[in-house]
Amino acid sequence: MFSEICEITVDNKQQALQLKVAPNQQSYVETVEECLTEAREDTRYVPVGLYNNNTMVGFAMYGRFVENGEERIWFDRYLIDEHFQGRGYGKYFMKQVLDFLTEKYHCHSIFLSVYDDNLFAIQLYEKMGFHFNGELDVHGEKVMVRELIN
Repeated sequence: MFSEICEITVDNKQQALQLKVAPNQQSYVETVEECLTEAREDTRYVPVGLYNNNTMVGFAMYGRFVENGEERIWFDRYLIDEHFQGRGYGKYFMKQVLDFLTEKYHCHSIFLSVYDDNLFAIQLYEKMGFHFNGELDVHGEKVMVRELIN
């Protein structure tokens, strides 16, 4: 499978805005439009399109945050368009993004947050090596961390 992770720009923004999750997933992740607005307001966020053979099939947003001298790399948003779900893209692109973040930031851990009733996502995150660390984010979501072994 030929895949790419490309930053959202004026050239691919409309493609990104067309991405939607299934109706039963809408309460778990912000729309792409909301994510892009947040990224404009807080430039630490980087929104990216997830491509398979030149077709954007998903979206992610990540960021590097430093608070009290501690750096955290956040895998903040992640979705696969409803038309491409059930084809293995979720796990495939999650691994691609995690590898990308690890290489880009040379980090030892990656953080994300999840609603505790989003069991499908939690199962995927656990398969990818994430575990709950006992924290809650500013929205009350449970924080998970993937610690990397160097």
